Amino acid sequence: MGGLEQQSVLIVDDDRVSRTMLAELLNPDTRVVLAKDGASALQRIHDDASICLVLLDVGMPGMSGYEVLQKLNSSPPAQDVRVIFISGATEERDEEKGLLLGAVDYVFKPIRPAIVKVRIQNHLRLIAQRKALERLAGHDALTGIANRRSFDEALVLGCQTAVRRQEPVSLAMIDIDFFKQYNDHYGHPAGDEALRRVAQVVASFARRPYDLAARYGGEEFALLLPVVPDMNDLLDRLCLDVVAQAIPHAGSKVAPVVSISVGAVQLRPGATHTPQGMLEHADALLYQAKQQGRNRAVWGPYPVSD
Repeated sequence: MGGLEQQSVLIVDDDRVSRTMLAELLNPDTRVVLAKDGASALQRIHDDASICLVLLDVGMPGMSGYEVLQKLNSSPPAQDVRVIFISGATEERDEEKGLLLGAVDYVFKPIRPAIVKVRIQNHLRLIAQRKALERLAGHDALTGIANRRSFDEALVLGCQTAVRRQEPVSLAMIDIDFFKQYNDHYGHPAGDEALRRVAQVVASFARRPYDLAARYGGEEFALLLPVVPDMNDLLDRLCLDVVAQAIPHAGSKVAPVVSISVGAVQLRPGATHTPQGMLEHADALLYQAKQQGRNRAVWGPYPVSD
């Protein structure tokens, strides 16, 4: 299936023979996940974020395929999953209902294997192309990490999630020290390479699914970290790891190599906040780090009184 080998497809059908037939059509080109009813299908999708396409039987006991799709539509994490109905209901109104609910295709049983395989391949190709475009739109072209747009969206979501779960979330704003002088001394191509190397160090601290490292603009980066127990240790290691890259910086007034200044704020459970407020407090702490001599991190809790 040319470049789509690792896409995951969920086959949902209460009939074992039908499940097996569809699975044989897709193997070994795709990763196939099976479910025999609507409830288990929803659980599979909840547990496995790699599922991008569902081949969904309409007539199943307990919960129809239509009901499954309606539940997917109401669940934000699953809204990007595409659904193809596979149904023995061949009336035009049945097909219309499925498509109006948001299915990308409607296939009648008994299926024609060769035709169905091509249709599934076409949808998988479209899904891969859409995801590639989303990655490009959400990433900074120079450094390869998330861009400002992705960061702004993640900050709003991260703050909302922290409040809902009563968990802390931390935001660090990071600035390369004396970067204008670096560009003036070494030239912009060298400056671009320095940005890439610092970006990779910042990204190495965003290891968990909900962490995010982003280029905020120019020589400034952002790091969004839910539920970090020891910010002091993490930020100290971040500063040291950038210095350890040993990128010569003759124009720096604080170190012979490229260094960073960091301002970080932690939103603790129960604090009233806004994403903009988080940014403003992190920026204020970044300013403190610069005032205190740069090549260091300053962090503190988000003020409860705000």
